[in-house]
Amino acid sequence: MGKIIALANQKGGVGKTTTTINLAASLATLEKTVLVIDADPQANASSGLGVDITEVECSLYECIINNTDVHEAIYTTDIDGLDIIPSHIDLVGAEIEMLNLTDREKVIKRLLEPIRKEYDFILIDCSPSLGLITVNALTAANSVIIPVQCEYFALEGISKLLNTIKIIKNKLNPQLEIEGFLLTMYDSRLRLANQIYDEVKRHFQELVFKTVIQRNVKLSESPSHGLPVILYDADSTGAKNHLALAKEIIFKNK
Repeated sequence: MGKIIALANQKGGVGKTTTTINLAASLATLEKTVLVIDADPQANASSGLGVDITEVECSLYECIINNTDVHEAIYTTDIDGLDIIPSHIDLVGAEIEMLNLTDREKVIKRLLEPIRKEYDFILIDCSPSLGLITVNALTAANSVIIPVQCEYFALEGISKLLNTIKIIKNKLNPQLEIEGFLLTMYDSRLRLANQIYDEVKRHFQELVFKTVIQRNVKLSESPSHGLPVILYDADSTGAKNHLALAKEIIFKNK
C-alpha cells in the first residue's frame, strides 16, 4: 500500500513544488513507483514534469467535480515509474463547487483509494493556502513534509499550519504525522541561513530532515525545461540533495 505524503506550507515560494518534482524523480530513480498529485491550480508541478497543460483533457479537477475515473487522469512522465495527475486553473473554483459535496474534506482520500496499491509513494503538491483542497490533501495523507525557506520570515505562519494539522488529526485523519521539516534554499555562506537552521532544529529537533536543499542554479533552471533536476543535470548540487532526501525518506519508511 503506497504511502501518501502531502507537501504543505501556506507560505508561497518556500520550494514545495520544486521539492515535490525532484523528490518524486529521485524516488523513481531509486526504483520506487511514484505518483505526483498536482493539487495547486498554478499547475507548476505538472509543467515541471513535462506535461503540456494546454493539452490536458482530464485533470484532478475532473476527478473531484465530475467523478471521472482517476485512472483517466494519470499521465506518464519521462522517468520510468513516475506518473502524475495534473492540475488545471479550474481547480481555483473547485473549492466553491465542493461545498455541496457530502464529506467534502474526504474527496481526494476517496479518489486515491483504488490506486494506492499501484504505487510505493504518492506525493501531493499543495497550493500555498489552507483552503479546502489542502485540507483534502492532508485528510488523504499519511504524513506531511513542511518545506521551510532559510529566510527571515521562515517560521512565520508555521504555527498556523501546525494548528491546521492538529485540527485535521483530531477531526478527520488521526493517522496524520509530520514526515519532517525540510530546509530549502539554504546558503551556508549566509549567517541568517545558519541561524534559521539552528532555530528550526531547536524548535522541532528530530522532526527536521538531515538533508537540506541548498540554493542551486541548475535546480532553478530545470523546471523551465520541463525536467526534474536529476534529468537536467545529475551532477548538480540540487540533484544530489534531492537524492539524499529520497534515501532518507526510504530509510525512514522501511
